[in-house]
Amino acid sequence: MANEALNVVVWSKQGCSYCGEVKQYLDEKGIAYKDIDVTDYDDRRDILDAKYGVRHVPVVEIGQGNQYEAITELGVNHIEAALKNR
Repeated sequence: MANEALNVVVWSKQGCSYCGEVKQYLDEKGIAYKDIDVTDYDDRRDILDAKYGVRHVPVVEIGQGNQYEAITELGVNHIEAALKNR
């Protein structure tokens, strides 16, 4: 469904410069996102571990409907590439 809204979720923590870089990039592109802060929530890191095998942030989930892609690599270039494929 081409007209379905794009959903973006940023898993981040306070004081993470890479997380700030990702959010700034999305803000500059006018892309709305949901921020999930894992700073004091090990259970949220457990979710990342179960889903993607990582406990680090940022992790960016991009999707529509029930089709999601997770970007676990550092650098906005990975996010940019994933967004171009949408």
